[in-house]
Amino acid sequence: MFNFIKTLTFRKLLNYIKINLSYFLSALFKKQIYFGLPFHLSFEPTNYCNLQCPECPTGMRILKREKGFANLPFFQKLIDQVSPHILTLILYFQGEPFLHPNLTEMIAYAVKKRVYTIISTNAQTIDENLAEKIVISGLQKLIISMDGNTEQTYKQYRVGGKLEKVKNAIKYLVNAKKKFGSTAPYIEVQFIVFAFNEHEIKDIQTTVKELGADKLALKTAQLYDFPTKQNLLPKNSKFARYEVSDGQLKIKSKLPDKCYRLWYGSVVTWDGIIVPCCYDKDAHYQFGDLKLDSFSKILTGKKAKEFRANLLLSRKNIDICKNCIEGIKT
Repeated sequence: MFNFIKTLTFRKLLNYIKINLSYFLSALFKKQIYFGLPFHLSFEPTNYCNLQCPECPTGMRILKREKGFANLPFFQKLIDQVSPHILTLILYFQGEPFLHPNLTEMIAYAVKKRVYTIISTNAQTIDENLAEKIVISGLQKLIISMDGNTEQTYKQYRVGGKLEKVKNAIKYLVNAKKKFGSTAPYIEVQFIVFAFNEHEIKDIQTTVKELGADKLALKTAQLYDFPTKQNLLPKNSKFARYEVSDGQLKIKSKLPDKCYRLWYGSVVTWDGIIVPCCYDKDAHYQFGDLKLDSFSKILTGKKAKEFRANLLLSRKNIDICKNCIEGIKT
């Protein structure tokens, strides 16, 4: 929290108020109202990945858009545009961020611009040397995926990965923080709950504490072709986005005709395309290209406005919204 507070400015807080007010008015009147700019940004360093997770479009190798690595000068130019108003930046969309050769430089640049920076990783490439570079870069939060407490369970989802590498990565990071006297990054271990790992929840809590990570987050799984995936559904409904109906899975509740994500956040692909949110994996709904227009012009432009307006009328008719739980209590 202290590291986050240090990044705040009056301008950012004013923008935060504007976005929340415009969302409230939009939801109330069912009319697209938008003033301010997103206070959260997801940026994709790369959509390449070193694992083959079976419920991820990148891991399943079904991502249709071109693969590549973000250009560092392009990223820096974008941060120059958005740093006055964004509160948080997550360097992740699809792919494994640490495959990008300039990732720690990206982190350092964003931190220098007073942006609270987060990364989500499978941690397979984090050795002792990289752990020290991460701490030196100033990264404020690191989310590490560890979906099993045993090697056998872990590899059922993180196909191609090794649990031992994840544990070692956390140890390296904890040691690097001590070496440099740093409180950052805040290390959050993320455990996606499936039927096959549900029994290890208590054990993973103990492991995370022993490794010295700061927090364990239990997350519900997003499933592809979810009506047929009953075998992956955990027994405890608290950890499931779906319920069984007529022999198939469906999202638990009716989708409300509103979505806070479309107001507070924005997602940018490695090649500069702005899409509505993280559910548009293949960048089907493109608001604009940052190589051609500015961030503010695209987010207040015709395509972005039309998408928000259509969502307020009928969210269920937008395909990327049908497997989303924004606004639904699970």
